[in-house]
Amino acid sequence: MVNLDDPQVYGKYDASGMLKEVGGLSRQCTEAWRNALDLPLAAAYSDIDMVVILGMGGSAIGGDLLRGLALHTGRVPVLVHRDYDLPSSVGERTLVIASSYSGNTEETLSAFSLALRTPARKLAVTTGGRLKALAEENAVPVLHFQYEGQPRAAFGFSFFSLLGMCHKLGIVAVEPKDVRETVTLLEGVAARLGPDVPTEANPAKKLATRLSERMILVYGAGILCEVALRWKSQLNENSKNLVVSECLPELNHNAVVGYEFPSWLSDKGFVVMLRCPSLHPRIAARYQVTAELLADARIAHETIDFPGESLLGQMMSAVAFGDYVSCYLAMLNGVDPSPVKAIDYVKKRLAEVDS
Repeated sequence: MVNLDDPQVYGKYDASGMLKEVGGLSRQCTEAWRNALDLPLAAAYSDIDMVVILGMGGSAIGGDLLRGLALHTGRVPVLVHRDYDLPSSVGERTLVIASSYSGNTEETLSAFSLALRTPARKLAVTTGGRLKALAEENAVPVLHFQYEGQPRAAFGFSFFSLLGMCHKLGIVAVEPKDVRETVTLLEGVAARLGPDVPTEANPAKKLATRLSERMILVYGAGILCEVALRWKSQLNENSKNLVVSECLPELNHNAVVGYEFPSWLSDKGFVVMLRCPSLHPRIAARYQVTAELLADARIAHETIDFPGESLLGQMMSAVAFGDYVSCYLAMLNGVDPSPVKAIDYVKKRLAEVDS
C-alpha cells in the first residue's frame, strides 16, 4: 500500500504537480472573478431570456455548476450543451457562451460556428486557439485567461469566469461577500487537506484510502448534484477509476433497487454521499433512508457534510474536497493524476478519421 504521508510518493507519482494546482483553486477563483468584472460588455448582453454554454469535459463542468446555482439564484435558465450542433431554441435573446480551455475543442468550435450564424448574443472564454481567433474575427468579446496545465485543473478559471460575467450582467445573483467567503473556505480546505497533513488528521486521505480498489458511486442533491458530477469526472481523469454519479431524490426512484446485483457490490462497492446545509428538509430525510438501504445491502458508504453560509461556498468547498480525494486515490492506484492517455488516443484517432 502506498504511504500517503511519505513525501517521496508525490515526487514519484505527481511529477506534473496536479496537487499543487488543486491547492491553488482559491487563487484561480479570485483572478477569474476580477477579470470577468473587468470585461467590457454592452447593455444588450443583459437583455436575454436564456444562457447556453458550449463546452466539453473540464471546460463544461463550470457551466454545470453555474446551471445549478442559476436554478436557485438566476433570473433566466442556463443550459450546458455538449455537442457539435446548437439547440434549436437559440434565438435573438439567447446568450451563447463558448467555453474551451485550449480554444481548439472540435465540438465547441462546431457549435460556436453555428451560433455565429444566429442573432444570439455571443461570448467566449478560453486561453487562445481557434476559438479566440474566430471570436475576434467576428467581434465577439473574449474573456481570455492564461494557464498552463490540464483543462480540469483550470476549473477555478472556467467556473468563476462564467460566474463573474453572469453576475456582471445580472443573470445570477452572487454577492461579493459570497465570493470572499468562498475564497476563505477554499484556503481552509487547502490547509486541512494538503499533502503535508498526515492521514490521521486528513479526511481526504482517509476517504481515498477507503475508496481504493472499490467501485465508486457519488451521490449529491440540490446544488451538489453538479458537484457529484465534478467528483465523478475528477475520479475518472485523475484517479483513472470508473465512477457513477447520481442525484437525490431521483436515485430513490430507481438506483436504490440496484443494490442487489452484482453480488460483489457488498464487498467492492462504496457510496459517497455529499451533503450541505441548504438542502430541502425532505432531502435530508432521504439521505438517512438511503444510508439505511445501503447498510441493509452491506455496501460501504460515507456521508460528508460541507460548510458555508452561501450556496457558492458550499458548492466550492465540496468541489475542492473531491479534487484532493481524486489526487490521493491516484497515488494509491500508483498512477500520475495528470496524463489522460485514453482521451489523447481519442483525439489522435479522430484526427485520422475523415468526417
